[in-house]
Amino acid sequence: MESHTRIISFSWKRILFALTTFLVTTEVNILILSSNVQAEGYIHHLDFILEEKNYTRLCATKSMLVVNGMFPGPTIRVRRGDTVFVNAINKGTFGVTLHWHGVLQPRNPWSDGPEYITQCAIKPGSWFKGDVRAMVEEDLVEGVDLPTSDAYTINGQPGDFYPCSNGSTYRWHVDYGKTYLLKIVNAAMNAELFLGIAGHNLTIVGMDGSYVKPFVTRYIMISPGRTIDALLTANQTLGQYYIIARQFISAVITYELYDFTNVSAILQYNGDYTPPEKPEFVTLPNYYNINAAMDFTGRIRSLADEAHPIDVPMNITTKINISGVYTTDFPDEPPYFFDFTGILPGYDMVDADTGTRVKVLNYGEEVEIVFQGTNVFNSSVQHPMHLHGYDFYVVGAGRGNYDFDNDPKTYNLVDPPHLNTMSSPKSGWVAIRFRANNPGTWLLHCHLDRHFSWGMNTVLIVLNGPTKETSLREPPSNMPTCKPTLELKGTAEDKLFEG
Repeated sequence: MESHTRIISFSWKRILFALTTFLVTTEVNILILSSNVQAEGYIHHLDFILEEKNYTRLCATKSMLVVNGMFPGPTIRVRRGDTVFVNAINKGTFGVTLHWHGVLQPRNPWSDGPEYITQCAIKPGSWFKGDVRAMVEEDLVEGVDLPTSDAYTINGQPGDFYPCSNGSTYRWHVDYGKTYLLKIVNAAMNAELFLGIAGHNLTIVGMDGSYVKPFVTRYIMISPGRTIDALLTANQTLGQYYIIARQFISAVITYELYDFTNVSAILQYNGDYTPPEKPEFVTLPNYYNINAAMDFTGRIRSLADEAHPIDVPMNITTKINISGVYTTDFPDEPPYFFDFTGILPGYDMVDADTGTRVKVLNYGEEVEIVFQGTNVFNSSVQHPMHLHGYDFYVVGAGRGNYDFDNDPKTYNLVDPPHLNTMSSPKSGWVAIRFRANNPGTWLLHCHLDRHFSWGMNTVLIVLNGPTKETSLREPPSNMPTCKPTLELKGTAEDKLFEG
């Protein structure tokens, strides 16, 4: 058993405090209060015990890795400016690392978590039982998608559309006339989701820890790793209303028979009334409705305006257009161009070159990255892209192939959303900008776990600035080492890292 302490600084992050939190699947949730910031932050010391525990869902019992015996995991409640020391005690059988999603870790990649990028695993650790692991191992070998999930969970429960689950459906109790701030976290690793609440609109006020211009919607589309803050006013007839989520999949042909609700919960009014036989249902966009997904994301704007500007990078010094062996020559554009949105690009364009290439950035560079989505064999999907160590501005998005001459003229440089995860659309493009002012080694990857394992990731190495305050902090003296974990696991993959 090994323990390892992680230091997390919240001084650069602003997240809305949620009265109610929905976790779609499960994770450790961090709620940061942004009001009444004290002159000096508080110090928090926490113990995380990681161990396997049996849970029964859908009439089956599985062993899963949990934190402090909880499913979903514990909530850390802090205020902006606080410092948290987490002592991770690993009682599993495989190495693990902890990533604090959306926490920027200024000058401190040592606590960011990506294994073999900023640290070695905390030994020993664990994961799901063998049947799930076997599917992932098969996908790594054959390059095929995981089976699309039949069921997800909201706050640990699948809902009453599934056997052995209707007695444990999560119920959110509300009082008529009150307005609630709802924090929604997509903790799934392989699914973008539509979510809505029957009879009620949601007013979106924040995403990924940043405020947005409020807008009203009847549904959301949320990518893996993303957080959304929404206001809901309980103003309907006293009763019960379904909270429904379903997977959004843009690969129409592959999943043409896949069309059902994946998870449910119930919004239940307090008071005296005769409960309905069934809660009121909500209709969500079709599972492959890419227009609905893009319409939702296209409405996101930051709170800024011309009278209250934000610091969008304007003098771009580095442009990267993204569609082995460790080298520092990650290309600034694809090796060759073709009709990215065409169905048949030619087989020689399907196989990518192998290798591990990273991008080195000087401190202070203003960076623009354009992600181009494809449509190879009409089976491509949206890619939720996440950048560690940074928030970025989403300055533009559109359909079709990116036009280097004309599309930059359409950029929103006044009130672009400020995010850490965004979706690169199928058969379309999205452009982001950020200033490279956080030195370290930062992972950039697709948040669909299977795509990450297939190579849809790279690393941005941001060099130190000219002063101590713009340079890396020293690594902790108790950083875990790799070799003991590799000897413990002893797989062929692990031997690649020996020495």
